[in-house]
Amino acid sequence: MNETKFSPDTLFEVSWEVCNKVGGIHTVIATKALTVTGLLGDKYITVGPDFSQDSGVSEFEEDASLMKAWRQSLCDKGIRMRIGRWKVSGSPIAILIDFTTLFSQKDDILKMMWESYNVDSISGQWDYVEPVLFGYIAGQVIESYVENFCSVTDKVVAHFHEWMTAAGGLYLRKHSPYVATVMTTHATVMGRCIAGNHLPLYGGLAGFNADDLARQFNVVAKHSIEKMGAKYHDAFVTVSDITARECKYLLGKEPDVVTPNGFENDFVWMGEEYATKRSEARKAMIEVAEACLNCKFEKEPLIVGTSGRYEFHNKGLDVFFDALKRLASGNLDREVLAYVTVPAANHGARVDLQAHLRDKSQPIDPAQYRYSTHYLENVAWDQIAQAITGSVLDRPESKVKVIFVPTYLNRNDGVFNKNYYELLVGMDLTLFPSYYEPWGYTPLESIAFSVPTVTSSLAGFGAWAASLDEHEGIEVVERNDDNAAQAADAVADAVRRFIALPDDKVGAVRASAYEISKRALWNNMFKHYQAAYECAIESCVARTNRAVFGDGGAYNEQINFVRQQLVTERPTWQRMMVEKSLPERLHPLEELSRNLWWSWTLGARDLFEYIDKDLWVEVDRNPIALLDKLPMERLLELEDDAKFLEMLDAVYAQFKEYMNEKPNANAPKIAYFSMEYGLHHTLKIYSGGLGILAGDYLKEASDKNVPMVAVGLLYRYGYFTQRLSAQGAQEATYEAQNFFKLPISPVRDDDGSWVTVHVAFPGRTLSARVWRCQVGRTALYLLDADYEANIEEDRQVTHYLYGGDWENRLKQEILLGVGGIRALVKMGIKQDVYHCNEGHAAFIGIERIRNLVARKKLSFSEALEVIRSSSLFTTHTPVPAGHDAFPESMIRQYMSHYPKVLGITWDQYINLGKVNPNDPNERFSMSVLACNLSQEVNGVSWLHGEVSKDILGNMWPGYFKNELHIGYVTNGVHFPTWAASNMRRLYARYFPKGFEGHQYEIKEWQKVYEISDEELWRERMFLKNRLIKTIKRRYSDPSQVRFDSPRQIVQISDRLKPEVLTIGFARRFATYKRAYLLFTNLDRLSAIVNNKEHPVQFIFAGKAHPNDKPGQDLIKRIVEVSSMPEFVGKIIFLQNYDMELARRMVQGVDVWLNTPTRPLEASGTSGEKCVMNGVMQFSVLDGWWVEGYKEGAGWMLPMEQTFADKSHQDELDAEMIYSTIEEQIVPKYYSRNEMGVPTDWIASVKKCIADIASNFTTNRMLTDYEERFYNKLSARKHEMVAHNYILAREVAAWKRKVSAAWDNVKVLDVQRARIDNEAMLVGAAYHFEVTLDIAGLSPEDIGVELVVAKPIVAAEPANVDYSMPLSQTNVEGGKVTYSLDYIPNRTGIFDVALRIYPKNPRLPHRMDFALVKWA
Repeated sequence: MNETKFSPDTLFEVSWEVCNKVGGIHTVIATKALTVTGLLGDKYITVGPDFSQDSGVSEFEEDASLMKAWRQSLCDKGIRMRIGRWKVSGSPIAILIDFTTLFSQKDDILKMMWESYNVDSISGQWDYVEPVLFGYIAGQVIESYVENFCSVTDKVVAHFHEWMTAAGGLYLRKHSPYVATVMTTHATVMGRCIAGNHLPLYGGLAGFNADDLARQFNVVAKHSIEKMGAKYHDAFVTVSDITARECKYLLGKEPDVVTPNGFENDFVWMGEEYATKRSEARKAMIEVAEACLNCKFEKEPLIVGTSGRYEFHNKGLDVFFDALKRLASGNLDREVLAYVTVPAANHGARVDLQAHLRDKSQPIDPAQYRYSTHYLENVAWDQIAQAITGSVLDRPESKVKVIFVPTYLNRNDGVFNKNYYELLVGMDLTLFPSYYEPWGYTPLESIAFSVPTVTSSLAGFGAWAASLDEHEGIEVVERNDDNAAQAADAVADAVRRFIALPDDKVGAVRASAYEISKRALWNNMFKHYQAAYECAIESCVARTNRAVFGDGGAYNEQINFVRQQLVTERPTWQRMMVEKSLPERLHPLEELSRNLWWSWTLGARDLFEYIDKDLWVEVDRNPIALLDKLPMERLLELEDDAKFLEMLDAVYAQFKEYMNEKPNANAPKIAYFSMEYGLHHTLKIYSGGLGILAGDYLKEASDKNVPMVAVGLLYRYGYFTQRLSAQGAQEATYEAQNFFKLPISPVRDDDGSWVTVHVAFPGRTLSARVWRCQVGRTALYLLDADYEANIEEDRQVTHYLYGGDWENRLKQEILLGVGGIRALVKMGIKQDVYHCNEGHAAFIGIERIRNLVARKKLSFSEALEVIRSSSLFTTHTPVPAGHDAFPESMIRQYMSHYPKVLGITWDQYINLGKVNPNDPNERFSMSVLACNLSQEVNGVSWLHGEVSKDILGNMWPGYFKNELHIGYVTNGVHFPTWAASNMRRLYARYFPKGFEGHQYEIKEWQKVYEISDEELWRERMFLKNRLIKTIKRRYSDPSQVRFDSPRQIVQISDRLKPEVLTIGFARRFATYKRAYLLFTNLDRLSAIVNNKEHPVQFIFAGKAHPNDKPGQDLIKRIVEVSSMPEFVGKIIFLQNYDMELARRMVQGVDVWLNTPTRPLEASGTSGEKCVMNGVMQFSVLDGWWVEGYKEGAGWMLPMEQTFADKSHQDELDAEMIYSTIEEQIVPKYYSRNEMGVPTDWIASVKKCIADIASNFTTNRMLTDYEERFYNKLSARKHEMVAHNYILAREVAAWKRKVSAAWDNVKVLDVQRARIDNEAMLVGAAYHFEVTLDIAGLSPEDIGVELVVAKPIVAAEPANVDYSMPLSQTNVEGGKVTYSLDYIPNRTGIFDVALRIYPKNPRLPHRMDFALVKWA
C-alpha cells in the first residue's frame, strides 16, 4: 500500500458473503485477501454473518483464543460472535456475527435509519430486514473494536459491500464518525429489476424514474438504503463503468472510484496435475452425458459450458440456448456437448444415474428427465428444461447434446462429487453472453484455467477485455437491448470458428487466455481499491474536521501506554489437581472405585465399607472420595490386613472375570441417548424416574453383556438440593460437583488430547469435552460445556438439569443430539440401533442424516430411510403438554443452517417437528421430530402405549388408533441395585437362578414360598428398623437443615416405631400425583394414625421442580399437616429425596402408596422397586400396576373414573383409600400368630415377590426391547446399507415417485355391495370394486382395502376390527380396477370404508409412508 498519510492502518471488509459462498462477491473478497493481508497483516479483518456452518465444509476455522476478553465483553452486552480465520489464501481474521439477537430491536433500528438518513424501510420484508440488522450489528462490532484496539491517531476504514451491509456504514457515520466508510455497489437493485423484467435498461437508462419503478417492483426498502448508502458513505464505488452509469441515473450518485475485480490464481493447477485434472474432468462429463442420454460419442466432443446464477435473461441463458439451436440446425464437423452448471431447485441426485455410474450393468430409468443429472423440482416450469424440450436439441440425432447440472458443485453433488473448477478445467470453451453482468467472474475463472471464453460487451469483464490491445482467447459479443438474435448468431459463429481451429492454434488460443488472466491478478488491480480508501479517509477527515498524524512517534506510544493501563486482560486460570498414589498392592481399589459395577455388587460394597465404616458414611458412600480422604496410615495397615486382602483379591477377580466376558458378536450394537441417568446418588446427573430408569437400563445392559454405549450430559450442579423452611416452603440450592471426585474420566484420543466436539451456535461455537463413566461393561459418554473454551453463557448449558429457560433447554437438546452423535463419530464408535429415550435427544436423527449426506453423498430422502431403519423412540410422557416444543423462531435462530446442509428447504425442515405443516403457530415438537425420524415408537407400559397412540396418532391421520405401529415395553428396575443386600442374600439361598446370568429364570421365583414366614419377616423387620434409624439419624444430624422445632424433633424420634404399619409415598411432586388425597378428611386420617391398638405412620419424601408452584404447595401442605399436634411423628416429610433415601424407603416401608390421576402415570417404577423387597403396592390401576396387580399381593383403586368432575373423583378415591387402609391393610398387618408373625401378610409378600417382582426387572425389559425392536431394527438397517445403500436409494426413489403422483391419483368409480337397507348374511359374498386413475404409477404401487370397524360413535375415533385387501382385476392404460368378494364370517354391526394407500412390501409398516385416500 502507498505510504501516504491516507493509507488505512486498520481495514474492515464487511459482506454477506464472508465465509459464505453465494456469488461473485465471495470470490472478490476471498481472492483479494492474500494481497491485503500481505500489506496489513492482522489489521485486515473480514466481517460476515454467522450462519453456523455445520456442514463440515465450512470456510471458517474458529480460534477461541483470538481477542477472547473482547469477545466476552461484547457477549455480555448481547452481541454474540465467533472469531477465527477465513480458510482462504492469506488466512485473514474473520468475525462472524449472530445478527438474530437484534430481531427484537428491529423496529427501533429501522426507525433510526429513517430519522437519521431517510431510509424508507416500511415495506421491507425479512429478506431486507435480516441483512440490514447484520450490517447494523457489524457497525457496532467495528465501533467496539476501534474503541478497544485502535489509537485516536489510527486511520480506520470500514468497507461495506452492497446494500445488504450499508446499515453498518450508516451506523458508524452516526456513532463512530472517525471511521472512514466505503460502500461498493456491485449491481444496483433497480438495474437488476429492470433487466430481469425485460425492460430496455441501457437505451432507456436516462429516462427511468428509479423511485417509481422501485414501488412498482416492490423493492422500495432495498432501493432506498442503497441510494442513501451511496450518498452517506465517505466513498462510494462500483466495479465497472457499466455499473457506474447505472448508479448515476438510478441512484443519483456517480461513484467516486471504479474498482474492477481481480483475483488470485493460486488455485489453478499446473503441469502434470493440470493435465490429469483435465483428463479426469472430460472423462467424467462424457461418461455422465452418455449415461443420461443413452448415447455414445464416436469421438471426443467439443465440450462447452456456462454457469452462474439462475437468471435466464440477465445471464444470457436465452441467447446461449438459441446459439446451441443454431449450431444443431446446421452442419457440424464435430459433436458438441454443452454443460449448464446452474444451481436450481432439485430433490437430489438421480438414483438411477448414481447406480449406473457405480455399475454399468444397472439401467438408466427412462421415466426420468434425461437432460438433468438431478431430480428437478418442477420440470414443466423450469426455463432451461423448457428451452430444450421440443426443440432441435431434444432430437436423438442432434449433434449438440445438453446436460443440465442443477446443483452447487461443492464435491457433494452426488454425481460428479467435484467442485466447479474440477469440471471447468475439462471444458474446451465457455459461453457467457450476459445481458446484465456488472463484472462477471465466470469468464475470468475460465481463462485462468486456459479455457477460452465468449463474453458480452454488457459484462464489466467483457468491457475490460475489449479495452485490451490483445485479447485472443476472449471473444466479446456485442449486446444491447434489442440484439438477442444477432448475439445468438455471434455466439454460434464463435463456436464454429473454434471447432475449425487446428490443434496448434487451439493451443495458442488457450495459452493466450491464460496470459490475459494474469493481467487481472490483484497485484495489478488492487491499486483501484487503494484509491478508494484514500478517497474515503480524505472525505472522513474533511467531514470530521480532525487532524491526522503521521507515524505517531512518541505521542502514539504514550497513548498506547495509557490504553494498556485502562484495558485489563482477564487472567487465564488452570485447575491443578494433586493426588496421592495408592500402594501397588492396593491398586485394584482404584480401578474398582472408577467403575460403578461396585455399586450393585454386594462384595464390592462390603469391601469399601470394611476400609473405614465411619468414613464410608461420611463421604456418602463415594469410594473415590473414601480413598482420597483415607490417611496413609490406614492404607499401610490395609497392606498387612490379610482378611482385607483376601476380600480384595476375591472381589477384583470377580470384577476382571465379569469385564473380560466378550459380548455376542451377532448381537445388535445399541447407542442409547438420554437427558439424565440415575446411576448412584453421588453422580448428580438425574432428577427422577426417567433418569433412574436410564441408569438401571445401562446396568442391565452391562449384566446381560449387551453391546451398548450411552450418551448424556455432565451437569456441574445437576438437580437441586432440597431444603424446607419452617413453613414447608421448598428452597432449591445447587452444589457444584467436583468431577475429579466422581467415577468419570476424560476421554483421550490417540494423541492423548481430550476429545472435544463442537456445535455451531448463533455467533459462536459451543465446545464440549467428553468424559467416560464406566457402568460395568457399559460406557456412558457425558458431554461437558463448563470449561474455558466457552463464553460464560454457554458454560451454563451443562450447569443444571432442566434448569434455565426454554432457550437453554433447546441448547441442551442440541448438544445432546448433535454433539452426542459427533462425539461417537470422533471416537470411532458405530452402532446398529440408536435409541432415543424421550424426545430430548431427537436431534440425533438430524445429525446422523447430515453425516450421511456429507460423507456418503446420499440425498436427504435416502439418508432418512437409513436413519429411520435404525432408530427407536421411547416416549415416557402421558400428556400432550409434557412433550418439549419450541417456537419456530427459536429453532430458526439455532438451526437455520441445517436445511441447506441437508439439501432441503426450511419449510421441509421445520415440518419434521410439526403435526400440521400448514399451521404457522404450531411449535416444533421434539417428540414429533423423533417419530418422523424413527421407524419404531414405544410407550413404557401397555396403558401408556395406548395413551401415546392418542397423543401422537394425529401424525398418521389415515390410520386409526388400534392400527398404529406404536408399541410398548413396560419399564422394569435393576434388581441388584434396588433389592436390599439382606434380601438378595436370602433369595440367593433359595432361588439363585432367578436373578443370575444373562437371562433371569422367572419360574424360579416361585421358590420364595420355600422361605419360612419367620425368616422372611425377620428380614423385613431388619429393613424397617434400618429405615427408622436412618430417619432418626437425619433428625439428629446437625448438618441437616430442618424445619421442625426442637420439641417436634424429640416427638418424632419418640413416636416413630418399627413395629407400626408404615406406608410410604415418595416421588416427584406434581399435581397429577395427587399427594393431597390422603389429607382430604383430616379427622378420619387422625383416627387411622392415632389408633391405639393398630396405629399407622406415613413417610413422605420428594421434590417439586423449582418452577412448579402447585407442586411446591403440595409439599408445603404436607409439612403443615405433619406439624399439627395429632400428626407429629405419625406423618413426616423427609427432605432432599435422592437415590440413597429412595433405596431406604422402598426397602423399609410396608406399603407403597401411589395415587396418580388416571392415566397420567406412564409407568411408575418406584412401586417396582418396592416389590423386589416384599413391599406391597397400593395404587391406582395406572402405568405398570395395570399389568402388575395381582389380587392378594397388593391393593388397587379402579382404572375407570366414576366422575368427570375432578373434585368428586378425588373425594371418592380418598374415601376408598381410607376404607382400604382401615378394612384390609391394617387388619392383615396386625393379625399375628403365636410367634408374633403376620402370616397372612407374609403370604401376600411372597405372592408379591413370586408373581409380580419377577416380571418387572430390567432384565425382562431389555429382553423385550431386543425381541420387539432391536433385532428387527438392526436387521433392517443392515439391509438398507448393503451394497452401497441400494435399498435405501430404491425405497426413497419409490416414495418420491409416489409422492409426486399421489395428488393426481383419482377415484374414477366405486361399486359397493348394497348394505344400507338390509343386513349381510354370514357366508354370503358381497362385491366391492374400486377403479382408479393411477397417475402414471404402477398398479402394484397402490393397495386398496376394505376397512371393517366396530360401530363408530359420534366424536369418537374408529376402532378398526380388521381389513381385507382388494385384488387387482383389470388394467386398461392408466386405469386399474381392484375388487373383493367379501364374505362375512361373524355377526354384529360394523362400519366399513374403502381405503387407498401406497403399497410396497419393502416398507416396515404402513405408518412408514402413511399417504391415504378414501373411496
